[in-house]
This record gives sequence, C-alpha cells and structure tokens, in this order.
Amino acid sequence: MKIAVDAMGGDNAPGTIVEGAVLASKEFGVDILLVGDEGVLRDELSKYKGDNLAISIKHASEVILMNEAPSIALRKKRNSSIMVAIEAVKSGEAKAVVSAGNTGAVLAASSIILRTIKGVARPAIAVSLPTIRGSSILLDAGANVDCKAEQLFQFGIMGHVYAKYMLGKINPSIGLLSIGEEDTKGNEATKGAFQMLKKSSINFIGNVEGKETYKGNAEVLICDGFIGNVALKISESLAEMIEESLKKMFAKNLRSRIAYMLIKPYLKAFKKSVDHTEYGGAPLLGINGICIISHGNSTSKAIKNAIRFAAEFVKKDVNSHIQQDIEQNLTIQDSGPKKRKLWRHIKDSISPHLEKSRDEL
Repeated sequence: MKIAVDAMGGDNAPGTIVEGAVLASKEFGVDILLVGDEGVLRDELSKYKGDNLAISIKHASEVILMNEAPSIALRKKRNSSIMVAIEAVKSGEAKAVVSAGNTGAVLAASSIILRTIKGVARPAIAVSLPTIRGSSILLDAGANVDCKAEQLFQFGIMGHVYAKYMLGKINPSIGLLSIGEEDTKGNEATKGAFQMLKKSSINFIGNVEGKETYKGNAEVLICDGFIGNVALKISESLAEMIEESLKKMFAKNLRSRIAYMLIKPYLKAFKKSVDHTEYGGAPLLGINGICIISHGNSTSKAIKNAIRFAAEFVKKDVNSHIQQDIEQNLTIQDSGPKKRKLWRHIKDSISPHLEKSRDEL
C-alpha cells in the first residue's frame, strides 16, 4: 500500500511533512510517495540517510500557496504538488493522499480529479469532536457553504459508515444539528433532511441543538459546511480561552502552583483527548478515492498520524461501504429531487412565454 503525501503543502513544509512521513514509514511500515520539488525533497530525506525507508519521490514543479484562490491556482498550476498527488491516487499509483496544504485547493482538486462516489452529490469534511461520552463526528466541517436536503441526508449516511467502520461504533446515533429538537424546527434543508433521515436504515435520533454537541448523545452530527466550520472555530477559540485562563489561575500564588502540580497529569490526559495531532487529519468523505486533509500548521506527529489514518481507511474499504449504504437508501432521496426536477422543467418551459408577454406589455 502506498500513500501519496503532498510534501510542499502546509505552513511547515517541506521539513515537517518529510519528518512526519519518515516517522510513519518507520513506525507503521507504510510505503510513502512524497510529492513535490525533487531536489528539495532529496535534501530533506538525506537527513535520514541510512534508515532504509520505503519512501519514493514524485516530482511536482509548482506549489499552491495557502493564501491563493483555489480556482485560479488549479487552472494555472496544473503541476502543483496537490494536483500531482491526487492524480497519483486516480491513476492507482497511490491508494490515498494526505495534504496539509490549501484546503480549498485540496477539496476542489479532489472533486475535479477523483469525482464523487456514485449517488453522492458533494463530498464532506468529517472532524472528530471530544464529548463527555468519548468522541463524536461533525460533518460537514467546511466543504459546502450551502446544502440541499438530499446532501445533508447523504452526509448522514456517510457519517454512519465512517463511525461504524473507522471508529468501531456498532450502531452509531445520528443527529441533525438544528435550532430545536422538534421536526418542524430549522430551515427548509434541515426539515427536508429530517424526513429523509427518519425513513432511512440508519440510527437517526432526530434534531440536536447546539448545546447538546459535547454531551455525546449523537455520535454523528450533521450540518452544512457553514454551520460546521463556524461551530468548529468557536470550539477552538473556547479551548484556547480555557487553556489561557487556567495558566493565569495556576500562576497566581504558591498554593495555585502546588495545585497545578497535583492535577498536571490529568490536564495532560485531557489535552491529549482534544489534540488534533492525535487524529492527524480529517477525511474528505464522498469522493471516489481517499483524501485526508490535515491542519495547515500540522506537526510531524500530526502528519505521521494522518498517514496511519489514511492507511486504515484503505484497509477497511470505507468507500465501498459508503457506496453500498447510499444505494440501499437511494429510494428515500429520489422522491424529493424528482419533484424539483419536474418543477424546474415546468418553469423552464413557461419562462420564455412569460418574458414574451412582458415584452409585449
């Protein structure tokens, strides 16, 4: 099994990315394809000379910067490390790709090059959230600003499969993030998705309010990318505030410093449970391939774990299970879109006549 790694993507590339790849190769025995400037990558790998690592290099002459607009970058930089790494997955040269580069570019390139799984309209980014009961999954975390009911429904199916096969949850509970528990609460998309999810074969527990997010009653939380990304950023900000507040609190006097020493092991354990480097990255669910998106400022440890995560994704054949579950629930989502297609057809048919009548007036 070979994992393609975008060695030029991220705030700390290529040094930290290469180091993470070396650690993954040593610890997990994974074959790695480093994608980027060959000369630069050979220099980086020379630091680990003699380690006999299963790491090869694929040259890519261009780099998409973190602040570049994805649409422009993908058109102008077809030989970028992101594009070449994802092309390696499409051709079968690699089984999965890991990138800490420009998230928008990774998302766009994956959608264009790999396409989506049959029956999936749009891919979704799935992130892990710590909860009182362990961990939950939130999707979408930023791939889609606006979503239709059918897409939210598909996110529910994909989240179910991901939680079941990657996290070992036998019958994961699926909740729809909304402004109230009642099925009548929410916008048109969430209300439509509610009715579809209720008819599905997955363990749908209904609407979940934001205040329930970290209680863990729903092991999978479904929302559009706008809500998901805002929720994620607020959570990150809260975690930083708590950390800084605790630092100030424990530094006040001798008594507080002694108290800190006593609870330090427990704080470390808690920090590990919420540390994104332990997961390494978030999978882009729904594409016809495997793509793990890592944080831009990922450490070598995060990259190492992202590579391990990608390898597990391949071994557990998650995409095949997503395809099967989407097909099993296909009739549920078919009823809605057909009506809309019919209305579009009627609207398109009468629009020219309406315009003609308006002109005549």
